[in-house]
Amino acid sequence: MPVVDVVNLDGKKVGQVELADAIFGAKVNQHLLHEASRWYLRGLRRGTHKVKEKSEVSGAGRKLWKQKGTGRARVGSIRSPLWRHGGTVHGPKPRDYSYALPKKMLLGALRSALSAKLAEQRLTVVDAWTLETHKTKSLLAVLGKLNHKKSALLVAHGENSNLERASRNVQGVTLAAPNVLQPYDVLKHDLLVLSKEAVARLSHSLDPEKKPVVVPDVETIAPAAKPVKKEAASKAAAKKPAAAKKPAAAKKAAKPAKKKGKG
Repeated sequence: MPVVDVVNLDGKKVGQVELADAIFGAKVNQHLLHEASRWYLRGLRRGTHKVKEKSEVSGAGRKLWKQKGTGRARVGSIRSPLWRHGGTVHGPKPRDYSYALPKKMLLGALRSALSAKLAEQRLTVVDAWTLETHKTKSLLAVLGKLNHKKSALLVAHGENSNLERASRNVQGVTLAAPNVLQPYDVLKHDLLVLSKEAVARLSHSLDPEKKPVVVPDVETIAPAAKPVKKEAASKAAAKKPAAAKKPAAAKKAAKPAKKKGKG
């Protein structure tokens, strides 16, 4: 596992941290980096381009001169695409340039980008982003002690108002959270500065061997039977003996069979 020095905002070493091989020591896949960068840039396009077609430009719809007899080329409308100020054919229309990229490809590209930065020795880990003030001047002084030259990508976890306000007005400096870190941003900036909390978050979220959360199966429970009302139960119990006495009473009340008369 690669070991990186942890420095404070003054540029002094205060400790060391071990980085996971699967995340910061992975093989750099150029194809994944290209696909992830292309997907990210396509998503940034607004796609608001639009040209006017023949039916949208200004101009009358009458025929300028008769079809035959003038010696000139036949023409049907002044808005023809062949004419100046006419409509445009096959021009761009508003569209959405974004498309879906598999999540595994995006995570693999992020691992490759982080590994490339570590291999180029352009990755720095700071103890914490504890700025005393929100002034841009103080942040520039800190970046100068961290060997900042052209551009820098600062990765911090949690809310930090001083860091947000100090970095938003510096050209070439971008602040990002670990959960929205993009491979294109990592490759674009010369220096990558991570906090210890950001390293821990990235190590957890980008771990390829992380086991997914398994939701336990829930057995269905049959609904309970509705309780019988007391009045209905008492009525049913009262009807039972009466129904049992009916056959005996019916036997007694049975009429004797009539004898067949003569003749």
